[in-house]
Amino acid sequence: MELPVPVADHGLLDRRAFLTGAIHVAGLVAVGSHAGDLVATAQAAESMTLETPPWMQGPGQPFRGYGQPAKYEEEVKRTFFQPYKDIAPGSGASMTPLHQLQGTITPNGLHFERHHSGVPDIDPAQHALLIHGLVRRPLHFSVEALLRYPTISRICFVECSGNSFFNVAAEPPQKSCGAIHGLVSCSEWTGVSLAVVLEEAGVDPQGKWLVAEGADAAAMNRSIPLVKALDDAMIALYQNGERLRPEQGYPMRLLLPGWEGNTSIKWLRRLTITEGPVYSREETSKYTDLMPDGKARQFTFPMAVKSVITHPSAGMRMQGKGLYEVSGLAWSGAGRVTKVEVSADGGKSWAEAALQAPILPLALTRFRLPWNWDGSPVLLQSRATDEKGNVQTTREQWTAQYSAGNVYHYNAMQTWSVSPAGEIKNVYL
Repeated sequence: MELPVPVADHGLLDRRAFLTGAIHVAGLVAVGSHAGDLVATAQAAESMTLETPPWMQGPGQPFRGYGQPAKYEEEVKRTFFQPYKDIAPGSGASMTPLHQLQGTITPNGLHFERHHSGVPDIDPAQHALLIHGLVRRPLHFSVEALLRYPTISRICFVECSGNSFFNVAAEPPQKSCGAIHGLVSCSEWTGVSLAVVLEEAGVDPQGKWLVAEGADAAAMNRSIPLVKALDDAMIALYQNGERLRPEQGYPMRLLLPGWEGNTSIKWLRRLTITEGPVYSREETSKYTDLMPDGKARQFTFPMAVKSVITHPSAGMRMQGKGLYEVSGLAWSGAGRVTKVEVSADGGKSWAEAALQAPILPLALTRFRLPWNWDGSPVLLQSRATDEKGNVQTTREQWTAQYSAGNVYHYNAMQTWSVSPAGEIKNVYL
């Protein structure tokens, strides 16, 4: 098979090669996570012996009330980060295994979690949402009452502002893609427009902010500009078609598309309309950006444009020379992703990847690019651009913006090194 001429160094091919038939899909090599993985190759039908496997020789399992993943997929699970496990087992995070998933929608059971004091067990019959402060009419919504309101749905990502913080370390951590970048997930959320219930309460003209508070033991709270609340904010009640799970804020949570995940308060119990921010613990001692001059930048809500190659990535192993598909995810808190470029030489040359439709604003976008690896050492990177013209930064550029102690809003390009032996590692450039 004669392959198209590369469009960038080290074998990156034209993004349209698969669509135009310039590449036969049967020649594609699968990247496995273990050195002993076999390469799947097409075989002629006449050389195969079709036998009846054991699972065809008797009835299968009966119905279940709630479906579960196949037992053979038990390795597809979240990675935990619990720095205070012994004294606060409910504090920490779990990361979505991005490298083990495809598409753009995250299964509910694999959506990342970030908790400050565990997951509360809330009886929806006893839970309610209070809206008060600078309003003409304070309101008290039961869960049942909110479920009767007209609903809206939208697909969007939620990303912790501390996502990818492991790459701030002096030495590159040798973790999987999900263990480094997995504090981001994407779902279809359904609920009630926050603007609708605020309109019923009648916001006083002096009210410019609101304070959202959760019903967990930490009483998590954040100050939110009212302009965002009246724009695209939602009181989410459903995730991917089913009621919210407890770890995602059951029975209701705030959802602020494109903004740092900590502001999408889970287990929502109170919204207080105020003249300005209250400078709570979570927006002073935490979730601020430390600057080189010793000051801290506050209220940097939108998440920056970002991308990461998920296949191949650290911990996987190339299965010999040949044709591969480079695939990954891109997103931006400013809107739609308009372009993703891939480099195999550490940013010296770039090839534009194909973006998988639909390309939605404030949602994960899957990108793909054919790659003919010749067995030489390479440095794989991806670089995303959004509809506002924002371009993903290099690690050197990102580091220069902040002090050494900052761990928030990391959106620098990820570099995976591939050795001639096929070993893939996390490296810094």
